[in-house]
Amino acid sequence: MGSNDAAELHETDDPSDDRDTLEGDPRLSEFFGAAWEQVSAFHAMLTEQGVLRGLIGPREVARLWERHLLNSAAAVPFLPKDGSIVDLGSGAGLPGVVVAAMLPDAHVVLLEPMERRTDWLGEVVDRLDLSNAEVRRARAQEALDLQVDAVTTRAVAAMEKLYGWATPLIRPGGTLVALKGARAAEEIENGRRAARRAHVGAVELHEVSTLDGVEPTRVVVAVHEGRKSVRKA
Repeated sequence: MGSNDAAELHETDDPSDDRDTLEGDPRLSEFFGAAWEQVSAFHAMLTEQGVLRGLIGPREVARLWERHLLNSAAAVPFLPKDGSIVDLGSGAGLPGVVVAAMLPDAHVVLLEPMERRTDWLGEVVDRLDLSNAEVRRARAQEALDLQVDAVTTRAVAAMEKLYGWATPLIRPGGTLVALKGARAAEEIENGRRAARRAHVGAVELHEVSTLDGVEPTRVVVAVHEGRKSVRKA
């Protein structure tokens, strides 16, 4: 056994680490509604392959519902039901795959620069039959032909950087919806100058509850105003 194997065993040697307390909870199917079958299948794929393919850490398997899937769903109320959405830095498909499942009338682009991750995302889209989702391998700076109603992102960068990466993809009046951690308010404050440079107007921080007993998710919603035209005298 190599040192990495030993480290993984050490990480998960507490039996409680291996048990997902929400697995089998009937509230999950009620919460996800019509998207339940697809989200449940996504959970199964992440459980079976997520660690092996380097998409999630070993400890995250037992936290998929709470920390990842319900967390991703918190973005949905702030996204257009039938518009166009880019999931920037989609990675394992969080939140983009969950968003596509819960908003079947929206068109969702899973934008990801790493080939092994886009391969995974393609498999997920096919397995879940997400006809409204499109996988694209590119960085934000390489996808400027996209002009969408909203960009969503999770665990990609601080708000200061996100404004510059995301707003060129967003139509004026559209929104950046970023899932954030405990330092969300600090990121907003530190990013005020970058927000102005990116022609961002209102920036709001929301705490979104999903299921009782699950920690609320912090969601930053920023409106892209676009460049204001200058009137000539």
